[in-house]
Amino acid sequence: MNAERLTTPKDKVQQLQRQLGRAAKASKKRRFHALYDKVHRWDVLWAAWHRVRKNKGAAGIDRETIQDIEKLGVGSFLEDIQKQLREKRYHPKAVRREYIPKDPAKTKFRPLGIPTVRDRVVQMATKMVLEPIFEEDFCDTSYGFRPGRNQKQALERIRKACNRKGYWVLDADIQGFFDNINQDKLMMLVEMRVSDRRMLKLLRKWLNAGVMEEGEVHTSELGVPQGGVISPLLSNIYLHYFDFLWERHGAHLGELTRYADDFVIVSKTKKDAQHALKLTHQIMARLELSLHPTKTKLVSLWEGKEGFDFLGMHHRSAKAQTSQNKPYYTLQQWPCEKAMKSIRSKVKEGLAPPNRRSLSLKSHIAFLNPKIRSWKNYYTTPYSHRQMIQLDWYILQRLAKWWARKVQKRTWIGMIATVRKMATDGGLLTLYA
Repeated sequence: MNAERLTTPKDKVQQLQRQLGRAAKASKKRRFHALYDKVHRWDVLWAAWHRVRKNKGAAGIDRETIQDIEKLGVGSFLEDIQKQLREKRYHPKAVRREYIPKDPAKTKFRPLGIPTVRDRVVQMATKMVLEPIFEEDFCDTSYGFRPGRNQKQALERIRKACNRKGYWVLDADIQGFFDNINQDKLMMLVEMRVSDRRMLKLLRKWLNAGVMEEGEVHTSELGVPQGGVISPLLSNIYLHYFDFLWERHGAHLGELTRYADDFVIVSKTKKDAQHALKLTHQIMARLELSLHPTKTKLVSLWEGKEGFDFLGMHHRSAKAQTSQNKPYYTLQQWPCEKAMKSIRSKVKEGLAPPNRRSLSLKSHIAFLNPKIRSWKNYYTTPYSHRQMIQLDWYILQRLAKWWARKVQKRTWIGMIATVRKMATDGGLLTLYA
C-alpha cells in the first residue's frame, strides 16, 4: 500500500524532502555534497512545473508563456530542461525588469525581476531540494516565505510579546535589502550546508544572470532580483545570520519577529530598546546592510500614545475592560491606513472605469467576493470592526455610483438602499459580521 502511495511525483518529492530534512536535523554541521542530481530528477522537475504553473506569472525576456509551453507539450519542455541540466549546458537568461506600484497613488515603484518560465521551473526544483535542509537551521523568529508559517502567526507572536509587558518596539526597515545583498557572503552562508560544486555553480549563475531593462542587460556583484522563485529562500538564508546572532546576543533585549526583510523587536524598557537598535546596527554592518534612517524608529506603546505598522496592520496598546469592568491595556491590531487605501484602490479599479460600466451586477459580485473573503480572513481582528464597516460602506458607495451611471441617473445617494438590496440578494459578501 505504501509503495502505491509513492507513485506520484508529488509523493516522491515529499519523501525526498523528508529524507533531506531528517539528514539536516540529525547533523547541524553536515554539508551536503550530492544535491545537483536531485534537481534534474524527473519527479522533481514535474512537481516544480506544477507549482510554477499554479503560481501563474508573466513571461520573461523570451516572451514564452505557460500557455505556449502547454501548447507545445510539457513533457518535451521538461525533457529538454532535464537534458540541459544533466549535460551541464543549462544557462539562465537575464530577468525582465518591471516596476510595480508601492502605493495606491502609484507615486513610488518597486523593481521586480521576472525570470523566464524555464528558469522559474529550474529555480523551483532547486528550491524544493535546498529548502528542507535550511529549514532545519532557520530560527522560530522568522515567518516569511517558509512552509507552514505565515503572516497571521507573525502578528500573533507580536501581540503576545507586547502583552507580556513589551512597552517599547524597534520598528526596523532595511534599506534596499534585495539590491544590497553581498553575493559572496550569501554564497559563504549557503556553503555552510552545501558542498556540491555543481549546485553552488547553479546558484551563482542566477546571481550573475543580470537584469534586462530597455533592451540592455545589467549585471551587479550585489543583490538578488526580487521576483525570482529562489530569491525568498536566498534572502532567508542571508538574514538567518541576523536571526542567529540575535538569539545568541540579543534575546535578553527583546523578542524578534521577522517576516522576510521586515522585522520588529519588542522590548520591555526604553533602555533595552536602545541597546537593541545599537546591536541591530552592528549585526547589519556585518551583513553590509543598513537600516533606513527615517523609517527605522523606536515606538513607545505606553498608554497607547504611539503605535506602529507591520504586515499591513496597525498595532497600538489601548485600554480594555475585563468581565468585571476592570481596565487594562492590551495590544490591539487593525488594518493600517496604507492597507485601507490599497483595498479602496482595488475596489475602485474594479468598479469605476468606464469599460466596467456595461458589466452586470453579477459580474461585479464575482469580482469582489474573492477579494472580500481574502481581506476578511486576514484583516479581521477583535478590534477591527470600525475599519471593516468603513470598507463595507465604501464598497456599497462604489456600487451605487456604478449603478447610477449605468441607469443614467445624476446622483447616487438616493440609490444606496436599492443597490444594497440588489447586492445582498446577489450574494455580495461583507467584511463586517
